Amino acid sequence: MRFFNKNHPRLSTVRQCSLLGLNRSGLYYQHRSPPPDTVTLMNEIRDLHEVYPMYGYRKVHVVLKRQGWPINRKRVERLWTEMGLCALYAKKRTTIPNKQGRQYPYLLKDLVIAEPNQVWQTDITYIKLAGGYVYLIALIDVYSRYVMGWTLSNTMDTSFCLRAFDQATELGVYPEILNTDQGSQFTSDDWLYACVNCGIQISMTGKGRCADNIFVERFWRTLKYEEVYLKSYDTLADARQAIGAFIDFYNQTRPHQSLSYQTPAECYLGIKPPDAQPDGYVDNSLDLKIELPTSPQALTAAFAA
Repeated sequence: MRFFNKNHPRLSTVRQCSLLGLNRSGLYYQHRSPPPDTVTLMNEIRDLHEVYPMYGYRKVHVVLKRQGWPINRKRVERLWTEMGLCALYAKKRTTIPNKQGRQYPYLLKDLVIAEPNQVWQTDITYIKLAGGYVYLIALIDVYSRYVMGWTLSNTMDTSFCLRAFDQATELGVYPEILNTDQGSQFTSDDWLYACVNCGIQISMTGKGRCADNIFVERFWRTLKYEEVYLKSYDTLADARQAIGAFIDFYNQTRPHQSLSYQTPAECYLGIKPPDAQPDGYVDNSLDLKIELPTSPQALTAAFAA
């Protein structure tokens, strides 16, 4: 505004604003200091973001209102943007269709799943690191919710899917049906050959129907809310170690509500939990449980021996 002279003898205010490319309303604007509680509010927003990293500014606004803050949503949004905060939720697309790949029908409609290894499901999700993203694939037994195999990789090609498949079938145990989405990895010749060569029937979800693969999708939610969103991983090795530990906990220790609070390992092997054993039953398998291998096939072999 140093070039503007409101007392100029020949140029009016309108003419000066026109020559300088200014809006006249800017001449009368007076800077307002931020409210005194702004810093406190920003700290409160950051604290909520750290506790609930999956919340966006709208949910943060609701929480603040319940805490008694007389604040509107737009102010929360403005401060949220100024602080560079972002909710943690799935953004990257992991299902990339292959128009040239073969597609198979969905075989699970109205199917009664009554035993382990009748149906497996698999899917790919992403995991955020400090410097980017890595990709996680898991194969899960639908009957027991047991994670049969998994792999973490910084590339989303078919080879890392095949590594997980080989891990899940390393002892020669195969599902009758394996359900996937229509991603390029699962319609590739290498993946389809691996399944057909093992005598597995291939089932694929319909386009845009994530509910067709609901059991593995539910596992992603459990993994992210109970492990991934609570931590930060600097490297691929850090993520692999932490996620591997959680999957072992999920398989061996975590009671599953839909399994009548059995663990996936107990359900997969047909072992009743301790509180479901008959009167007089003595559990002599505690030492064996401590040494259990992580794959279900190795578990079967251990108990058979």
